Amino acid sequence: MSLKTIHSYEQGWRTIPGHIERQLFFLLINQRGKKSPVLPCWEQKQCDVKEECPAWEFQSGHLCWFLNGTLCDCTQSLTQREKLEICKNCKIFTELMKE
Repeated sequence: MSLKTIHSYEQGWRTIPGHIERQLFFLLINQRGKKSPVLPCWEQKQCDVKEECPAWEFQSGHLCWFLNGTLCDCTQSLTQREKLEICKNCKIFTELMKE
């Protein structure tokens, strides 16, 4: 990626692609580390279909916003970009970003 491209993202002249934005959030959250335990998404949302969800399968209830194919009612049939926009307002994601 060129320096000019990064500058364009920083200045708001270009939109950061969804897959890049998602990876940046993932790296940021993992670099910070979890200081306090985050309640898994299936417990916070009282999920009825958790056994069929990738977040449950990988025991990654704090990464539901990152995983594709999660079964949350609010994001089940959306694109990656649309899902991330909804997840940015979710308690699970916002707790991870606070730490």
